Amino acid sequence: MTPSFNQTQALQTTQASPVHQLKAFKVSAAVVLTASLCLLSAPSTWAASAEKGKEAFMKNGCWQCHGTEGQGGAAGLKLAPSPKPLAYISAFIRNTNGPMPPYTEKILSESDVADIHAYLQSVPPAPDPKTLPALN
Repeated sequence: MTPSFNQTQALQTTQASPVHQLKAFKVSAAVVLTASLCLLSAPSTWAASAEKGKEAFMKNGCWQCHGTEGQGGAAGLKLAPSPKPLAYISAFIRNTNGPMPPYTEKILSESDVADIHAYLQSVPPAPDPKTLPALN
């Protein structure tokens, strides 16, 4: 007696489960997104200007929620000093679905985002309270 071939069973064993496919897609998407953002943001960081960034930060109303130096406020998170990486900030600005509205490239160009990031990086940290005579 020869063994029979069950095509349905053969196909089922080679197809991944929907959960496995979703996990693989999420990992692939995350890798592609991270690589794309790194490649897209790299050239713009070379030409970024903290002066232009401060102008863009003020002109586009970022200061209204995040404070004039990115220190944070009642409506916006602290952004400076030591801001998150440019790729993260750019992705968040474009894709936010929280209280902050997303800013498309028509409103805020990638070079503006890079300049704003340079401005946030240029903000010095607050002095140590121990070094302030009025507090000691």
